[in-house]
Amino acid sequence: MVHFKQFAFKKFGYFDFTDALSDKQLNEDFKEYIKVIFVKAGGKVVIDFKEFQLEKDAMFFISGSQHYWFNEICCGTLLFYNRDFYCVEIHDKEVSCDGILFHNVYDIPVVQLDDEQSAAMQKLLQEVQVEIMSEDSTTEEMLRILLKQIIIKSTRLWKQEHQVKDEEARQEVEFSRKFSQMVEWNYTRLHTVADYADMLHISPKALNKRITRYSSTTPNDIIKNRIILEAKRLLVHTTLSVKEVGFKLGYEDTSYFIRLFTKQSDMSPQSFRSQYQAH
Repeated sequence: MVHFKQFAFKKFGYFDFTDALSDKQLNEDFKEYIKVIFVKAGGKVVIDFKEFQLEKDAMFFISGSQHYWFNEICCGTLLFYNRDFYCVEIHDKEVSCDGILFHNVYDIPVVQLDDEQSAAMQKLLQEVQVEIMSEDSTTEEMLRILLKQIIIKSTRLWKQEHQVKDEEARQEVEFSRKFSQMVEWNYTRLHTVADYADMLHISPKALNKRITRYSSTTPNDIIKNRIILEAKRLLVHTTLSVKEVGFKLGYEDTSYFIRLFTKQSDMSPQSFRSQYQAH
């Protein structure tokens, strides 16, 4: 059962799920919302064509544009809210989260939980459930406080897992996040490392050095991966032609776009579309 609160333009909701949710429920009914999802171990989650077979309980952080799916044995809790209720760009500095969990072009933000961490997270989710049933005048702010706690705790766990321990490492993560956000905002029109290096007022070589310091992924990989991810979404979830998909992503030369997609994906755009339509 979905529990939902609306405070003027601010929206927040919660529900527990114990079996597979339909594609419409996941990707249409909640499309406008940011999602925080707790999933119990044993299930399978697919987000933007990447599969997670969960050996531990886990937290996922999903923005509106990401396509996701759970198998029939998944169970857990989904929180959903709009930007008016909690805006990552505005509140990140406030809770010292560095934007790690949302709009991350490097990887799908997932936090694996051990038994103790899972118990603590489930306790917070239970508090959300109790609070959302309340009609008190402080309910909105209490829900926001609980959401912040979930985000802060998850960010700490992510940093521990990725060994972000000192100030230098934190600054490099922040720089990587800045680059990540720039790619997210500009990938349909800026396609080269030099484009982004110019925006950051550094050389392409310096940009490559900073991004690869804590990751094996290069700036060029990140740019191309984001473009190809959007191409895959459009091929699978729209009826746009291959030419229209390429044009939407900033490629007027359809042949070049097809070569790029084929090189990055090991199959042509049309083959990729056919493969997923056959599922």
